[in-house]
Amino acid sequence: MKVLLDECLPRRLKRELSGHPVSTVPEMGWVGVKNGPYCA
Repeated sequence: MKVLLDECLPRRLKRELSGHPVSTVPEMGWVGVKNGPYCA
């Protein structure tokens, strides 16, 4: 299961999810990105 940690979550949570590919919003370059008009 791929996991994306939102920017409101502590990055250290990534260590607790070993065994899964985990990315953070800052790592992806998506800091401050808001949902678009078609996102629920």
